Amino acid sequence: MSERAARVKGYFESLTPASVERMGEVYALDAYFRDPFNEVTGLPAIQGIFRHMYEPLVDPRFVILETIEEGDRLVLTWDMLYRIRKFKPEVERKIHGLSLLRFDAQGRVAYHRDYWDAAGELYAQLPLVGPLMRFLAKKMA
Repeated sequence: MSERAARVKGYFESLTPASVERMGEVYALDAYFRDPFNEVTGLPAIQGIFRHMYEPLVDPRFVILETIEEGDRLVLTWDMLYRIRKFKPEVERKIHGLSLLRFDAQGRVAYHRDYWDAAGELYAQLPLVGPLMRFLAKKMA
């Protein structure tokens, strides 16, 4: 694993509200980020997304399961473990996902795209939406 890949992996595995402020050590100033809910360009906007994650969630953390690196691309498979502050905060939950990252010439993340199932892994766990999602999934099967 390259130094830049190890740096990104270590950054996400030790992510805290304080380390979000140091994201510029890993991300380019004009980086692009997209996940199922957000699409933004620029380090301040990306930091805003990660800052916001700590508001509804208790102790979110990433466990990197696999890294695949080729050229300027890095693929990470991960589990995000978290608890929801206002809904059964004692229950730990998990989202499984994949991130595709591209590095710029300076070795910083210039492109970050997350892939994960928002309907099945997030909405289905919510108190009002979850039963509806499960009902619709059964009807469509």
